[in-house]
Amino acid sequence: MSTDRNVIGAPGGKAGGIYLFCFARPHCLPDPGIAGLDDRQPVSQWAFKDIVAVLGMSSIEDFCGPEAENRMKDLAWIGPRVCRHEEVVEQVMRRSPAFPARFGTIFSSFDALEKLFDVHYDEISRFLDKAAGKEEWAVKGLLDRAQARRSFSSLMLAREERRLASLSPGKRYLSEQRIRSSADRELNRWLKGVIKGIGDDLCRHSSEFCERKALSLDSEEMDRVLNWAFWVAREDADDFRARVERANEQNDREGLLLQLSGPWPPYSFCPVLEQRIEDC
Repeated sequence: MSTDRNVIGAPGGKAGGIYLFCFARPHCLPDPGIAGLDDRQPVSQWAFKDIVAVLGMSSIEDFCGPEAENRMKDLAWIGPRVCRHEEVVEQVMRRSPAFPARFGTIFSSFDALEKLFDVHYDEISRFLDKAAGKEEWAVKGLLDRAQARRSFSSLMLAREERRLASLSPGKRYLSEQRIRSSADRELNRWLKGVIKGIGDDLCRHSSEFCERKALSLDSEEMDRVLNWAFWVAREDADDFRARVERANEQNDREGLLLQLSGPWPPYSFCPVLEQRIEDC
């Protein structure tokens, strides 16, 4: 990430910056006095028509310049701040629909923030209306491929048991090896079909769906086979969770596990606001 492009508006040499957590409707602030990215500055809000920007104060140098590039790679520095960013947005979401900002979005002045509002007010307002009463839920799919192979091999060998019993030991061994090899192909066909079926079912109980890259895991035992986000109406959340649990019960023998997390702010469904950003 190019930290020089995090600062919106020309900083003009001033160290103080206005850090943006999210946009929301008025009267959405979390508990009074809640801290922003650190324990020194509280969260505040700044109104524009019927939208508020939920803000904190931060140093521009934290997010801009060569030192910031190294800081962004330091998990001990960035990790707690990313968590604080998410915590503030989640607290706002409990009181209002929220339009979360990307971590590290910082304005050089309130004039720069107002210019963004001038350009994108309609888009932000439409999104907040659309987000009312909805929550993002993440569904990740993990496959124990060794267990799945054993399950499919056992099933296919059981189907062929009579025929295999009539063969000589040598021929039986070769035939069993061919069956185990074909089990991999059956497994892949099954996996493709079951993923589609689960996705179709969950999509019917959500307003929007987003497919994200399924990153590989360090563990060799489990393959990550899907990474989805769903935008779910709050009143449908219990049914949505129940459907994920049912899918786990139906596919446990084959080693497929769905991991559900949420509710989250709608990170996966926010439009990207095109904005003029000046380098430091």
